[in-house]
Amino acid sequence: MLRIVVLIWALLAASPALAFSFTALDGSRIDLADWQGRPVLVVNTASLCGYTRQYGDMQALYEQYGPRGLVVLAVPSDDFRQELSSNAEVEDFCRVQTGLTFEITQITPVRGPQAHPFYRWLAEEHDHVPDWNFNKALIGGDGALLGFWGARTRPVSRVITREVRAALP
Repeated sequence: MLRIVVLIWALLAASPALAFSFTALDGSRIDLADWQGRPVLVVNTASLCGYTRQYGDMQALYEQYGPRGLVVLAVPSDDFRQELSSNAEVEDFCRVQTGLTFEITQITPVRGPQAHPFYRWLAEEHDHVPDWNFNKALIGGDGALLGFWGARTRPVSRVITREVRAALP
């Protein structure tokens, strides 16, 4: 038992972002550790935001690089008052109306004292706090933060795709 605890601690110490988990829209658990060895693009989203068109870019990025290992994770948040009022509405909008196939969490705070632990880690360890919807954090397969971009940087932009390609297994 001690050996297992030491192994888990060593993994998490070397891979900080991989220690976090989220709750999926369907209520299941999303463990970032399950994606060890694969890059993960984590994006705080909102269904009623002017940047919502970036969902299409996220889907295109996932379709292009997902088969090679990229994971895309949308984290709907109402921190900027632009999210639908329930997880069921988010699921309908994202899955049915928009046709998104990548991972999506339940509505999750990304700023302030109620922020999800992943976003507190970004703020405390890397000084990155989403200042609007559709901020993007690229996590490497080892759990290290590889890049952070604001809402104006599209998921399919050269700066992001270059980092994604470099991080693929």
